[in-house]
Amino acid sequence: MNSNTIREKFGDDYTADEQTFIMGIDQRFTSHFADRFKGRTVLETCTGAGFTTISFARSAKHVFTIEINTSHQEQAIRNVKKAGLLHHVSFIHGSVLDQRILEKLPSVDAAFIDPDWAVTGPSHIYRFINSNTQPPADIVLKKISGITENIAIVLPPLIDTKELDHLPEHEREKLYLGEHHELFCLYFGALVKNYGETEFHVPV
Repeated sequence: MNSNTIREKFGDDYTADEQTFIMGIDQRFTSHFADRFKGRTVLETCTGAGFTTISFARSAKHVFTIEINTSHQEQAIRNVKKAGLLHHVSFIHGSVLDQRILEKLPSVDAAFIDPDWAVTGPSHIYRFINSNTQPPADIVLKKISGITENIAIVLPPLIDTKELDHLPEHEREKLYLGEHHELFCLYFGALVKNYGETEFHVPV
């Protein structure tokens, strides 16, 4: 990966491959998410190369982050070390759907869920109910809700929001990079600032 491209999106000459670069969320969004987690002990699912982890670790009390892909976790450890934040992060290898892993977690008071959208393209239909993200977003949200009610979950911009109507009351934030709608982020519990649909814009 080109170091200038990585630096522009994530803030430094971090380690990334093509997959983790695409999966990683722009630092201007991750810093925005992290503001809601200040001082909290956070569970992060799907570490990837650790770009969101770094933003959270700068302001959270501690981050416990779970990743099933060994290569991705190795990248994340290198990146968090480069950022000087290893003492704020605990890395856990395995699946967030593994109840044995969740039962061993220390107490957390908030969670950030960022499933891999797995498949992209103009003909792909994103689903939340019977989700086709990896791991399935609907199942992860239900499982993590048993740990904390303070949850943020990132979803693709092409999701049919009618599939979210059955969820508990939440804030549904649309995130824009310039004029382009990049993501949804749903907030629950104490992470909510305003119920209903809100927007966050990053000028370019």
